[in-house]
Amino acid sequence: MILALALPAAAQEDPPQDARPEFTDSQGANLRFLDKLTSETGDVELGVGQAAKFGRLIVQLDSCRYPTVNPASDAEAHLTILEETTNSQLFAGWMLASSPALYALDHPRYDVWVLGCVLPEPPGEDATAPAEGE
Repeated sequence: MILALALPAAAQEDPPQDARPEFTDSQGANLRFLDKLTSETGDVELGVGQAAKFGRLIVQLDSCRYPTVNPASDAEAHLTILEETTNSQLFAGWMLASSPALYALDHPRYDVWVLGCVLPEPPGEDATAPAEGE
């Protein structure tokens, strides 16, 4: 007995190239680090081109972008990660905030993942403006 499922023809076609959401570049990203040996964790905000040291790792943010229509969703950050003692490159590529294991740093001691991009302040929210009643 052979069982076959029929799907509508439209569901089997590849989505059009313009179906990918438009992305906006960010000026920075929020990253999280984990030392699996000591259970030490840390969060850091990096600007594009900046690097941070965590244990023996040096992590540089090359780029961060997010979907223009929904900034709180699927951030993507391009990272370059070096081993400090050997200056060897351990990772260079895109990490996705929504799927950290998809493109992950493969290291026996350290984990690094993207929490999200730094988003611009919404219009009308000026942090320097005095609060009501002051």
